[in-house]
Amino acid sequence: MRMRSLALGVSALAILSFVPGHAVAQGQPVAASPAAFTLAPRDLGDALVALGRHYGRNILFTPAQVAGKRSAPVTSAAGFDAALKALLAGTGLSAEVGADGSVTLATRSAAATPAPAARPAPTRAPAAVASAAPEQAEPQKVEEIIVTGQIFYRNRTADPNPVLSYDLEYFQRFEPVSVGEMMKRVPGVTFAADVLEYDAVQMRGLPPGYTQVLINGRRPPGGEADRSFFVDRIPAELVERVEIVRAPRADQPSEGVAGTLNVVTKESEAFEGGFAKAGALINEDGKVRPSFAVAYADSLEDMSYWAAINYQGRRNPKKKVTDFYDGSFSEYTGRELQDDTRDGVDISANGELVTRLGEGSLRLTGLVVDTNRDEDETSVTFEGDSPAALEQDEMEVQRERIGQQTYALSAAFTHPLSIGELGLDAGWSGYREDSKTEVDEGDTVEEAELVERETLDTTDDELSGTIYYKFTQGMVETKAGIDLLHKKRDTANRTFELDDGEWEEETAPGAIFTIKEQRYDPYVRFSLDLTDHLTLDAGARYEITRRDVSSEDGKADYDSEAFNPSAHLRFQATEADRFLFSVARTVRRPDYDLISPYRQEEEPADEDELIGNPLLANERAWGVDVGYERQLGRRGIIGANFFYRDITNLIELFNTGEDAEAGGNVYEARNAGKGQSWGMEIDFSTPLDFAGLPDTGLFANYTWLDSEMRDPTLGTKRRFNNQPRHIYNLGFIQTIQSLDASLGASLSGRSKAKEVSLDEEVDLSYGKDLEAFVEKRFADRFVLRLSASNLLNRKKKEGFVTFDGDSVADIIDAHRAGEVEESERESEQSGRLFQVTLRATF
Repeated sequence: MRMRSLALGVSALAILSFVPGHAVAQGQPVAASPAAFTLAPRDLGDALVALGRHYGRNILFTPAQVAGKRSAPVTSAAGFDAALKALLAGTGLSAEVGADGSVTLATRSAAATPAPAARPAPTRAPAAVASAAPEQAEPQKVEEIIVTGQIFYRNRTADPNPVLSYDLEYFQRFEPVSVGEMMKRVPGVTFAADVLEYDAVQMRGLPPGYTQVLINGRRPPGGEADRSFFVDRIPAELVERVEIVRAPRADQPSEGVAGTLNVVTKESEAFEGGFAKAGALINEDGKVRPSFAVAYADSLEDMSYWAAINYQGRRNPKKKVTDFYDGSFSEYTGRELQDDTRDGVDISANGELVTRLGEGSLRLTGLVVDTNRDEDETSVTFEGDSPAALEQDEMEVQRERIGQQTYALSAAFTHPLSIGELGLDAGWSGYREDSKTEVDEGDTVEEAELVERETLDTTDDELSGTIYYKFTQGMVETKAGIDLLHKKRDTANRTFELDDGEWEEETAPGAIFTIKEQRYDPYVRFSLDLTDHLTLDAGARYEITRRDVSSEDGKADYDSEAFNPSAHLRFQATEADRFLFSVARTVRRPDYDLISPYRQEEEPADEDELIGNPLLANERAWGVDVGYERQLGRRGIIGANFFYRDITNLIELFNTGEDAEAGGNVYEARNAGKGQSWGMEIDFSTPLDFAGLPDTGLFANYTWLDSEMRDPTLGTKRRFNNQPRHIYNLGFIQTIQSLDASLGASLSGRSKAKEVSLDEEVDLSYGKDLEAFVEKRFADRFVLRLSASNLLNRKKKEGFVTFDGDSVADIIDAHRAGEVEESERESEQSGRLFQVTLRATF
């Protein structure tokens, strides 16, 4: 009976920091705990939550009311009223008791409440549901955010697990185009993309598949085989804040081995008013791409809404120079010059409607992002034994036309029920891609003829649902619920070759396939204050997966079940000092192309074949995070975090013992490897109040990374691919009050990294990235901003060495012996990028 009751409750607390009060009793208060209440000074919001939990009473307040305030100490208060009075002493807040026993906080006077330096963001946990209580935070005027000289810093969240939260205003001065550009300024995040491209995010230097990307707590399907999502497709204009979840709670998805990036879009209840934006991106060669945006938020009685639309032109012209050698950079053989231009438009929109339904609340949200991009690449190859003696050999023109759409619709309903709250959530996420690539070959551009075509059609739909119940019994808060997911992904990757004027399809067997996935993830989570200073949050998810994969080569089913516990301790040592400890089990699901049951010819070597394995299990990891945060004055913060990940079930290629038709061997992906990754992350952001410079803000972060794994095919130990040793970012913002203007700059960089595969090793390095802005505010509602990125015209440099052989065994022998067949040096740069933007509020 107990287990049945426990399962019935699976869902309840992550939202407590988002709800502007503590919702427990409905109609009448829960019987008060007989124990006296004692509490050391702490963040006022945390103290009020603890008080409500102790006595089972509703305390309703907005984040703006408690922002930047500390509670007074409470020593053995005899009863709820005495404890509340003690907590509110000197805060400028008063308490009003309703007929149902709930308490609503009110501000006595404007002068009594110090204005917070940064807008406190309601912390919506990246679970499948966000709470929407009837009593919501007071919306902030849009002009208070957009037309202001105020400097914004990292938020200090109330989450028991390690979460870094950054409002859009933290990044906005530098006018990022996408979430990818925003991420380059946060700790532990890097990219292995081309210059001025920020697509597949790599948290803690691990490959993109190890990072989970969520939009409003849901996994958006993407086009990549490793299940990663390109964050440069999310326009920055749609974002309210981003959250870096280093370790998940039980009510959050378990897929972020390296961590989770949760992108929270703008919310109707957080803003009031509207804004419009007009701007232009200007490349160094003078080409211009326009951008426009308009948004509006308002409330009508018991309803609030938000709507926004954004048009963003984007262009990135790149030039590459590649020199070729025989052996290990010993004998020069030729050069390739390449012009690669990516030119396109992103059109996006999002909206939200929140309304009361009886005693509960309904939240409806929608998001659409439409991308159309042309990628044109012209390559000219030269032969010669020195750079001074080159003769043109051939030319290739590649045209790629990309069409991608991302959709997300959701409905979340919360309602008081008995002693707690019932939550229901449903959503649909969709991804569409229709892309075509054509290749022309010839001696010159004019003589080049079409020879090859490849098409990619992907349709990916995910239907998700959640039901949860959260309640308080004594000192323990419980949340119990279940997350449900139905996924269907259809992919058709066709290739064609032109032969005597006729198109002949050369599509690999099984390259047209369907993946169906059903998931049932019940969870339970508990939270309690062990002492006045120590909070424990613990729970577990039981993830049940049913997967079907089918292609013309066959069909296979796979079932798995996994128990993923987690526990988090938060110790508030002093008013300013906080320690965090977390342990959690996470997973990484296998790549789509490795679970599709078809034979890929000439993989992983010319005479071999690779067959997909639908029975591949998830890679699994135990993770530990140990962190420390110190509040600096009212707005500053410094934090340090050590992490460790022990990953098992790494996917490796194995020889099945079967002979391939071409004479080599047949290989299959299996779970057999293991690896570890660890590092230290430090971040710092503060105004220089202590030096008499309140209008100067400093920002800095530094991450040190290391790892070890056994290479799947070579059997040697190495680091994870493309993991740098160091990542850093530092910058400043200066407000000049007399001119009503601001300026700032930011410098970021990373150390070298290496990528190792069966037949190749790549050394990768990037130059430093400098960006800057200057802005002028005028007429109370306008901001004119000029920003620039890539001011140092940084280069991406790669060194390739290739090992050859007719079979995997031959390549492994050559690789281990260091017998390099050929090598390359490639250098790429993109030029400086400027942006002018005019923003206005209304």
